[in-house]
Amino acid sequence: MADQAADRATQEALDGFYGDLKANDLAPLWPISDELMPAAPTPATLPYLWRWKMLRRLAERAGELITIERGGDRRVLSLANPGLGGAPYASSTLWGAAQYLGPRESAPGHRHTPAAIRFVVEGDGVWTTVNGDACDMHSGDLILTPSMHWHDHSNPTDHAMIWFDGLDLPTMKALDAIFFEPYQPDELQPVAGHNLSERLWGGRATLPRDHGHDRPSSPLLVYRWIDADRSLEALLAERGGPLVTLEYTNPLTGGPALPTMACEMHRIVPGGLTRPYRKVGSSVCVVYRGAGHSVIDGQRFDWSHGDMFVVPSWSTVEHEASEPSDLFAISDRPILEALHVFRDEWLDAPQDVTATFEAKEPQTQDSVA
Repeated sequence: MADQAADRATQEALDGFYGDLKANDLAPLWPISDELMPAAPTPATLPYLWRWKMLRRLAERAGELITIERGGDRRVLSLANPGLGGAPYASSTLWGAAQYLGPRESAPGHRHTPAAIRFVVEGDGVWTTVNGDACDMHSGDLILTPSMHWHDHSNPTDHAMIWFDGLDLPTMKALDAIFFEPYQPDELQPVAGHNLSERLWGGRATLPRDHGHDRPSSPLLVYRWIDADRSLEALLAERGGPLVTLEYTNPLTGGPALPTMACEMHRIVPGGLTRPYRKVGSSVCVVYRGAGHSVIDGQRFDWSHGDMFVVPSWSTVEHEASEPSDLFAISDRPILEALHVFRDEWLDAPQDVTATFEAKEPQTQDSVA
């Protein structure tokens, strides 16, 4: 009886203590230490894939229904990872989206602290003006809009265009570092010329002698597919397959093109699964061409042209192509490297496939009850 009374007294004291902690906006570490400090990353981000066929269909519907007058100057369909509780983020640190621009339309200028990239999945004729430099957009090209650079989009053609947007927006949001400013007094910037940065900074192994101090973001704003394709072909010829990777870099420093996002292109050729790999930091991948599948933490994702998928932090991934394939990717690796917490490793044993991803078909008026 005495022991029971002592236990009750102790429990009452503990309950009172925890109540006092809560009342004073305090939380004890000991009940949640494993959650805060796990042995390895446990991301909420899930491996997931969005079909290009579905994205295109819904983007075209956005073009029809969401007019400029209805706020459609940025028709952006953000990739909302199902593991993130409804947040419009591809991963906890990266934003990925499909952006639609209709025929003869323009998206007005603005700037913001999140850095952004545009990767053209298909089509041409549109340009993105970045600080007065109209960067022509063609299939396979990468266009940078670094932090706090003015940018707008213009489509002088008779056909719509859809491209991939990648931003570090979730990271900037978590840091409470977001600023946004619309361009004034006009909606569009005056164009100083087309592809100015490319003419000045796009030379192979050449730079202006008086280029000045290092810049955090690349002064080259557009990276052409023809150059990436040539480099990938040379890498593959020298090193062999099934996988080679190139990084888009700042010509002044040799570092990443943007200080907060790595931009890469992977070329995969048929011949078996790539070696299992995992790294700290998430990636969002866009299938530029080809077909194949990736195994992410034991789940198989079949992909083809235009599909977009996310690889969470510290998830083991392997790729296999059924035809020659190119995958564009963004990741948050530069931030992790700058903080000296980046880690990666190659594994020896292939994964066992435990499930195959089944993509959702977009609902239509006919399919909605």
